[in-house]
Amino acid sequence: MRYFAKSLTQYKRLDTLEVNVGGLLIGNGHPIRLQTMTTTDTMDTDGTVAQTIKCIEAGAELIRITAPSKKEAENLLNIKNELRKRGYQIPIVADIHYTPNAAEIAAQIVEKVRINPGNYIDKKKFDLIQYSDAEYTEELDRIYARFLPLLNICKEHGTAMRIGTNHGSLRDRIMSRYGDTPIGMVESAMEFLRIARAESYHNIVLSMKASNPKVMVEAYRLLVAQMDTEFGVCYPLHLGVTEAGDGEDGRVKSAVGIGTLLEDGIGDTVRVSLTEEPELEIPVCRDLVKRYNIENEQLNENYNPYPENIRFTGTKRISNAILNIGAQNVPVVVADLSKEQAITIDTLQQIGYKYNAEDDKWLITDTAADYVYTGSSILNFEIPGTLGVIVDYTIYNKALAAKNYYPLFTLVKYINNAQIRSDVCNFVTIECSENRDNTYLSDAVRMLGNDPTVVIGLKSKLKNAMQQVRQMFWLLEEHHIQNPSVLITESNWKTADEHLIHYAAETGALLLDGYGDGIMLSLSDKAHQQYLTSESTMQGRKYYQHDAIYGVVNTTAFSILQATRSRISKTEYISCPSCGRTLFDLQETTAQIRAVTNHLKGVKIAIMGCIVNGPGEMADADFGYVGSGVGKITLYKGKDVVRKGIDSEIAVEELIKLLKENNVWVNPQIQ
Repeated sequence: MRYFAKSLTQYKRLDTLEVNVGGLLIGNGHPIRLQTMTTTDTMDTDGTVAQTIKCIEAGAELIRITAPSKKEAENLLNIKNELRKRGYQIPIVADIHYTPNAAEIAAQIVEKVRINPGNYIDKKKFDLIQYSDAEYTEELDRIYARFLPLLNICKEHGTAMRIGTNHGSLRDRIMSRYGDTPIGMVESAMEFLRIARAESYHNIVLSMKASNPKVMVEAYRLLVAQMDTEFGVCYPLHLGVTEAGDGEDGRVKSAVGIGTLLEDGIGDTVRVSLTEEPELEIPVCRDLVKRYNIENEQLNENYNPYPENIRFTGTKRISNAILNIGAQNVPVVVADLSKEQAITIDTLQQIGYKYNAEDDKWLITDTAADYVYTGSSILNFEIPGTLGVIVDYTIYNKALAAKNYYPLFTLVKYINNAQIRSDVCNFVTIECSENRDNTYLSDAVRMLGNDPTVVIGLKSKLKNAMQQVRQMFWLLEEHHIQNPSVLITESNWKTADEHLIHYAAETGALLLDGYGDGIMLSLSDKAHQQYLTSESTMQGRKYYQHDAIYGVVNTTAFSILQATRSRISKTEYISCPSCGRTLFDLQETTAQIRAVTNHLKGVKIAIMGCIVNGPGEMADADFGYVGSGVGKITLYKGKDVVRKGIDSEIAVEELIKLLKENNVWVNPQIQ
């Protein structure tokens, strides 16, 4: 991954070739483009046009429409003509999977075609076949011959192409040689890209999508490195997390995956795949992209030298344990209550602790914060035994008699106040922007490393905060300092949507790379006041259990940990966005399944509208619910079919039976 050393400690867009999609320029420093996909039947011309217009009005710059067969591909002409007649010039992307003939028709009509190299020529059969080198080459020759007609049509008509690899639909030949891996994803796309380059066709965008953000991020990074090594240039990249789901979870998972790559400067177009109406995807895309369309604060060229052994494996950084922080413990969540004037028992209810006065007991949820930072406040009630309280060092002496209280210092205050330190745990925050030349903080950091009671809190006030914190981790590793760490991320944005995106992109990027033994999310003073006086929160408000500010932030923290696979605290849903191929009401069904299974902590359930997005695309799921015909559902355990042709009216009940048969079902608790 040596390639990334060029811009790892500052924000800088990756240089890519320019691609023209019907006059819309992508890559080569042009703005990051926003796109979505229609959910209507492609044969429904009026419905598809109407939905496309909604998306355009929401801010979409490209619209993708499914064309699973020749008849849908042909009807793209009617859709395009109607849009143009109404004055809309948005480029149309035809989504192709199994049918090269449909792609060849669509390429003569629309501005861009998207093909999936995993199933463009062959249907996936999940066969493990050992290929000799000669047989492998013979397969590549067959792909060349079948792919060539589409390339010639695209060149003749000026049509752009996206080569879009999906993690769950790698062809059997790739799986046999490379396995179900990011490297296999890259090779799947590179085979088609090499053919296109051999035919002097370069109007290409690529994507490496997966439902698991860790897999997705690694695949994109590997692809960039491979293109740079093999060609010396990079083609534009379209970013997306497949089957992200709906609501807050879908937004967080998308922001973690897409945001991590945008932080690296990677990405020229984005699509957030939500199980919602397509126009609702665009505001999320915009909140992600607007963080990078302005030039982030840059530093001197000699700032932040990088180490020789940069790692992007996602392997967790080695750290020692202090209390329940670090080592093999899951990352802790610290709730920042320091701006609350009067912290009460009801305040703690927002962060997962409900007090039952009759029994004099605390009910602790799976998403209860592990620590609270109260600033200069000492709580005047007895706290749950599992909760730690962090207070400013200036009042720590007043809390010595209380249980589970720990002081927080800035780095300078820690050095100058040895007499106030706790014998058990001291939180010390470092402002990473002060690490001016990678040596400024070295002596102080080594001092922290010699204190086995110090938990290091890392933050940065700069716009390129993630890169600054990442470099501080490199400094810690360089000096073999293994104190546990907490990622402190403050948001200065305005709305709940913006805060969520900010937290997920900045904090999630570090967690995906294995950094951080805990997280503390907070709002700036200005943002906190704006939130309290604002009437709007997240889209429709329905995605939050309540509008209380600390509950919103706490829920987001656990969603980020879940999305990065750092800490599993709830059921995970891998749910594809609706499209013209969907065989049932995906949004309604997802809501039904979520309502009866959301208490199954750690279980991954895939909900797929059709066979194109399953079983391959739900490869990461434990169980799958897949449309297999109009009103018919097929249930999967992993990749294996267990029940076919179930009527959709009883399919949710059958899913519950399947969960019970596999001993993952527990009855929900009545509260």
